[in-house]
Amino acid sequence: MVRLNVNIDHIATIRQARRAQEPSVITAAVIADLAGADGITVHLRGDRRHIQDRDVRLLREIVKTHLNLEMAPTEEMLRIASEIKPDAVTLVPERPDEITTEGGLDVLSRPGQLGEAVKRLKSAGVLASVFIDPLPGQIQSATDAGAQQVEICTSRYASLTEPGSHAAAGEIDEELLRIKECAALAGGNGLQVAAGHGLTYRNVRRVAEIDYVEELNIGHNIVARAAILGLERAVAEMVAAVAGRSFSQGR
Repeated sequence: MVRLNVNIDHIATIRQARRAQEPSVITAAVIADLAGADGITVHLRGDRRHIQDRDVRLLREIVKTHLNLEMAPTEEMLRIASEIKPDAVTLVPERPDEITTEGGLDVLSRPGQLGEAVKRLKSAGVLASVFIDPLPGQIQSATDAGAQQVEICTSRYASLTEPGSHAAAGEIDEELLRIKECAALAGGNGLQVAAGHGLTYRNVRRVAEIDYVEELNIGHNIVARAAILGLERAVAEMVAAVAGRSFSQGR
């Protein structure tokens, strides 16, 4: 069964729009857990645009399933992660002017830096994951850096499956094949395999069916649906979509 981690960054985005006390990311995490999520994911960015340090500390106290902290491989973030000790850290690229993470981390270009970051996380007892594009060279470099898990970026697949994308015949299948081949390579290398970025209720099932994929990280689409229908229902419906059940069975 593929696990679902719910990314609640955009609950914090709404809160930070007014620098208010609500909506509470802690309450959101509890509701997601009760609705069937297998874990919680948050991204502590250098600019603190949504999730704050205090959020991560409180989440560490209340999340009893699985807490995945996304972060850039900087000295500041490695220090925070080593102190708070989430269950997993996913190392991601980060640019101040980006709206959201734009692709995978280029492990090939800096294997030494990534290797040191992974070593520090493992020494702190934290599972070390790397968010990478579905490219065999990146998978191998993550393996060589000592990563225990890779999260395969599904951004291009998500874009191709968006309504109105007008993807050419075969493009979606070709991208899925790239993801499948990289998942198999990672699994064959002994790595745990996760996937995420831009996944929706419409497109998630084909990724969930890929061999070796054990975990999905999904946020924006769930929070967008929650704004209309409520968070508990939105999470339950994504749990159902991942499992290939109808939404009525997921409520």
